[in-house]
This record gives sequence, C-alpha cells and structure tokens, in this order.
Amino acid sequence: MPLEAVEARRLYRQVADQLRSLIDSGEYAVGSRLPTERELAEQLKVSRPTVREALIALEVEGRLRIRVGSGIYVIEPAASAAPAAASVIEGPFELLRAREFLESAIAEQAARVATRDDIARIDASLLAMEQVEHPGEASMVHDRAFHVAIAGSLGNAVLVRVVGELFDQRLNPYFAQLAHYFESPGTWRTALDEHRAVREAIAAHDPDAAREAMRAHLARSQERFAQNFGAENAAGSSSGRSRAARAPAKPATPKRPAKKQAGSGRARQR
Repeated sequence: MPLEAVEARRLYRQVADQLRSLIDSGEYAVGSRLPTERELAEQLKVSRPTVREALIALEVEGRLRIRVGSGIYVIEPAASAAPAAASVIEGPFELLRAREFLESAIAEQAARVATRDDIARIDASLLAMEQVEHPGEASMVHDRAFHVAIAGSLGNAVLVRVVGELFDQRLNPYFAQLAHYFESPGTWRTALDEHRAVREAIAAHDPDAAREAMRAHLARSQERFAQNFGAENAAGSSSGRSRAARAPAKPATPKRPAKKQAGSGRARQR
C-alpha cells in the first residue's frame, strides 16, 4: 500500500469537523441550537477563539447560522454546501497573533531607522485612511499600505512581502464573516486612533513605544473579533485579551444533546 501524505490539521478545523459530524448524524438537528461558545470551549478543552473560528467556518459552509443575541443554530444546508478547502485557510485569530508578533518587532526597528521619506509614506497612507468613514474594501487598501509602509522603512523586501501577504489574508471568507458581525464605523474610528499612536511613536523614534503601540493595536483587533455574540450572560463573558490557551493536539468530544423521547417533539435544545 503506498504511503499517503500526512496533514497536520489546524485545531479549529478539528473542532469544525467534530461539530459537522454531530450535525450530519442528527445529534444536532436542523433548527436546534448549539451550546454556547463558552460551553463548547469547556467541553472540547480548547480556547474560545478556536471555537469561534470553527463556528465561523461552519457558517461560511452554510451549516450554521449565528443570530446575535439569540444563539447558534443548525440550518438546512444548500445543495451546493460542502466544506471549503479550509486546510489551507488560516484562522483569523491565528493570523492576527502572527501579525502581532512580527509587526511589533518591525515597528520597533522602524522607530530606529525610519527616514523623513519613510514617515511621509506612512503619513500618506494614514491620511487616506482618515478619508474613509466605514471599514470595507477602500479602508483595507489604505490600511494595508500603512502596514507595508512601516515594513518598507526597514529596507527589507522579504519583510514587505510577508507583511503584505499576511494582511491579504483579511480577504479570506472567515475574516469577512467576522467583519460582518464586529466591524462598524465605531470600530474603524478606534482602529484609526491606534494607527495614529503607531505613527507618532515611529516619528518620535521611540522604539519601545512603537513596539507597544503596534502590539496593542493588533491585540485589540483580536479583542474586537472575540466580542460576545450576545447569547450569553454578559457578566460571565470573557473580558480579557483573546489569547489562545495551550490546547491538546486533539480536542475532546462535545457532549451530545438529549435524545428525543418517544412521542415527544424536537429534542430539547441547549
């Protein structure tokens, strides 16, 4: 028997696969509500950002519908519904964490070496961002230019390419779905203030401040995407930074919903 390539599946895909299997088997029937993100994270022994990535992936596939303030519901899949080629799609939180680590160091070095021309390029992209009132395609173009301009100040073409490629992952369908729920004119104004803080620290040639400003910006981006969908008690929701905890290589199996009683209606919903 020929050997087959071994693929290390991302943790959120393992969670999505388990939930999809439970839906396909009828354990979670069409119309039923899934446990909350917190409950799923506790049952699976993974972080809530990992659960969120899995739920967003299943919503993009057309298997779930997230109703803000109500819960997460199983829906009838369309005839064309099929798992996306998600093995090559990084999760949004995974990408933002990678950017946090990389771009914080880049901003720190930029504060040491940026010239007046470099600052002028950063300013031009920031000015263009300020002309946009709502997050969308136009804002992403200028936002990308801002981050690439900072990387460009180091004079390293590889860093410029990597920063651009990581940013371009914002175009993947999982990011787009998260943006649908959590981006607004208000979050855009907040993000603009964060970009201004990065620019000021670099222009002041303050490496420590530049590093912290970029780290804070990308950490807050994770927090914005990790806000509660509104279906849980706000007092019990996570209020800290959305840092993924260490998780086992394979998530545990979530508890199955109660089985239907003979002669009863729909299985009790969580």
